[in-house]
Amino acid sequence: MKYYTGIGSRKTPPEIRLLMTKIAKKLSATHMLRSGGAIGADQAFEAGAGSNKKIYVASDATEAAKTVAAKYHPVWYRLSDFVKKLHGRNAFQVLGDDLATPSKFLVCWTPDGCVSHETRALRTGGTGTAISIASENGVTVFNLAIVSHRERLEKWVDKE
Repeated sequence: MKYYTGIGSRKTPPEIRLLMTKIAKKLSATHMLRSGGAIGADQAFEAGAGSNKKIYVASDATEAAKTVAAKYHPVWYRLSDFVKKLHGRNAFQVLGDDLATPSKFLVCWTPDGCVSHETRALRTGGTGTAISIASENGVTVFNLAIVSHRERLEKWVDKE
């Protein structure tokens, strides 16, 4: 099975959410979506994925998943237990149930166009943890806030 991670900001613009749904629909024939069920980007991907998806919620986060997330969150010690669980589920979204099966790629939208642990900033939001985990584990990140990434995926979606 091939996996991809489809996530992003709760404030993802409507036209980007529509593209996310189209991407997920096209990928559903060959890849399983890993996402988090949050409003905005996550739900847009989920809408297109049909039954070919694995949705992780905060209560799924194990101590092992939280340990992975803690490596990448700049102020882990300040987070509430619930927020730590939210970030822990991000580890599963990128690395799978066993935390050892990385997604082939990650598609997202963040307001700052973050694509790596190095480019992560406060504006990246909670999606930043997943982006950091992905980039540090060799998973390519496509951020739809970057025009060239968006155009590439729009062209791919429209291709028959």
